[in-house]
Amino acid sequence: MNIKRIFGALLTTLGIGGLIYTAVLFTNASSNTADIKSLIIYGVLGLIFFISGISLVRTTKDES
Repeated sequence: MNIKRIFGALLTTLGIGGLIYTAVLFTNASSNTADIKSLIIYGVLGLIFFISGISLVRTTKDES
């Protein structure tokens, strides 16, 4: 297995975790400014990790 594929899978898993954490924060959020900031930060980071992980797994060719 290729190291890039492992790293892509790790990034994808971290992205999914970040997006799930954002969803949990969203369901428990009140209208505080700190809650909104944390929703934006975790959501954007989770989305970036997820997209970069998926694209890394997709573009890496499996050569054995």
